[in-house]
Amino acid sequence: MEYRLIGKIIKPFGLKGDVKIETYTDFIDDRFKNGSSVYLDINGFKKEFTVLRHRMHKNQLLVTFKDFEDINMIEKYKGVEIFKNTDDIKPLKEGEYYFDEIIGLDIYINGIKEGVVKDMEEGVIYNFMRIIKNDHKEVLVPFLDKFVQDVKLNEKRIDLYDIEGLI
Repeated sequence: MEYRLIGKIIKPFGLKGDVKIETYTDFIDDRFKNGSSVYLDINGFKKEFTVLRHRMHKNQLLVTFKDFEDINMIEKYKGVEIFKNTDDIKPLKEGEYYFDEIIGLDIYINGIKEGVVKDMEEGVIYNFMRIIKNDHKEVLVPFLDKFVQDVKLNEKRIDLYDIEGLI
């Protein structure tokens, strides 16, 4: 079985087993659909959990897993990464990427390495790359065709257009 990273448990929320999730996916409702399976990476082994319910609370995803509806049962999973079986994920269209594919790629402008993608952030209309520049400053760049010239996953790089003030 192959897996795709979709999030990480930040910490418990309340007493009824809810956990705050840092998400690494655009498809929250699909990936954390009530009744669906996710896999927690526990010491290198994937353990299947069933999503009982999920909801947004102050722009933060809260998830409750079936049979773990108590803070004492779920507390030990703080910091654990959450995966989805790739067979349960619809394939992306041409030119679409998963967040975990973009994070860590080097950023180039005119063939010169300018930084690295630290994180992807979901926006209301489009997503942003959080880039750490060579001078250690962080910038946000919209992940849009008018800024992104090319994504080369096999070369672990993204080429941006040379736009003044972009980064």
